[in-house]
Amino acid sequence: MAGREQHGDGVRRRRVVLFSLPFQGHLNPMLKLAALLRARGLGVTVLHTGFNAPDPARHAEVDFFPIHETLPDEATSPDSDILRKLLALNAACEAPFRAALASLLRGGGSGHRQDVACAVVDGQCYAAMGAAAQLGVPALALRTDSAAAFRNMLACPRLRDAGYIPIKEEQLDEPVPDLEPLRVQDLIRVDGCDTDELCGFVASVADAVRASVSGIVINTFEAIEASELAKIQRELSLPAFAVGPLHLLFQTPPAEQSLHEPDHGCLAWLDAHPPRSVLYVSLGSLACVDRGAFEEMAWGLAGSGVPFLWVARPGSVSGAGDEAPPLPDGFEEEIRGRGKIVKWAPQREVLAHEAICAFWTHCGWNSTLESICEGVPMLVQPCFADQMVTARYVTHEWGVGLEVGEVLERGTVSKAVTEVMAGEDGAQMRERAHRLQMQASAATSSAMDSLVRFILSL
Repeated sequence: MAGREQHGDGVRRRRVVLFSLPFQGHLNPMLKLAALLRARGLGVTVLHTGFNAPDPARHAEVDFFPIHETLPDEATSPDSDILRKLLALNAACEAPFRAALASLLRGGGSGHRQDVACAVVDGQCYAAMGAAAQLGVPALALRTDSAAAFRNMLACPRLRDAGYIPIKEEQLDEPVPDLEPLRVQDLIRVDGCDTDELCGFVASVADAVRASVSGIVINTFEAIEASELAKIQRELSLPAFAVGPLHLLFQTPPAEQSLHEPDHGCLAWLDAHPPRSVLYVSLGSLACVDRGAFEEMAWGLAGSGVPFLWVARPGSVSGAGDEAPPLPDGFEEEIRGRGKIVKWAPQREVLAHEAICAFWTHCGWNSTLESICEGVPMLVQPCFADQMVTARYVTHEWGVGLEVGEVLERGTVSKAVTEVMAGEDGAQMRERAHRLQMQASAATSSAMDSLVRFILSL
């Protein structure tokens, strides 16, 4: 390509173009990676959708470029499942992404052809991986899930041929060969989705990685996933860079890209509680439960007698649209003075607060990493896709979590909450969580430095 981009400091920098799907759990790792690459001397441009667009004011050193997509309702509706969203986003973003990347290569209106070293593309956006390859731009796939979950995706064709997919009731407790410690029930799934469609999506991702990608970037660290990372590299014959935990690589972590306004008042509420006395409850930015499960969660928390901070996000109860879910009749009176309910919370600050004892989580990968990095044990309630895999690793590989139960029932919920907060198992999980916290804190930026050298070699 043409000469390197001239900057005001007289240095010519190669440029990395990044593109994330418009979900909070995908945008935040991508924006952190963008800032880290920029700090290491690379020019950075973030292509983005208009839907859930990042705020450029929060990221002054990064250039932003909208792709001007048109999204169907199923890509944005809180009532459509994650598979519907992913398929719709891939279809709707392919042509606009290609056009935006081509425009950047031409100079984006400046008249000077950009020296784009590579495109770092969301690991679920197979359409953008292929589009980058068609334009002759090397692509790297950023996985915002765990290495273990990615290995499960790559294994899906083999698992289907072996009869493990579609998942059958009588096989739920069977171990899955070469994917230990996973059982059949821990495999990636989206309940209610057509098996052929889910396998088709997974195959599209795997095919795009094998055909169009020069390397894999994963927000994880060697101490917890060394074996999985090695197997990915062997299976794909591609380098895999474990660059995480990304948020620990900053002296001052950048502002989170939040799609909801966090209630910082909950931090003052936590200040009034003794150390390790409060359960934090949040099922993330996308996961939903039905109304019955929501009420069992509520009454289980009430019955536990434990102080808790609960994020009841608008849109978190299926069928309720974008509204905050109404609490059960009599619930607020029952938990008055002991529980606090907010629409959204500043999660990293909450998990770092000394009052937090445990985290009831959906096992989204960002939430899991943040909990590990603060040494907080978990109560796991996976909802879909990679969360199933992560929950199994939390409970049976790393030993820092307890299952809340496949079917939510208030008595079972209360018992699980009490155990993780005050039981013997909870104390042992807390010790193991502290050890993982130390390992996460010891993770260095060497993988990020290796990634930069690899990018400059492309």
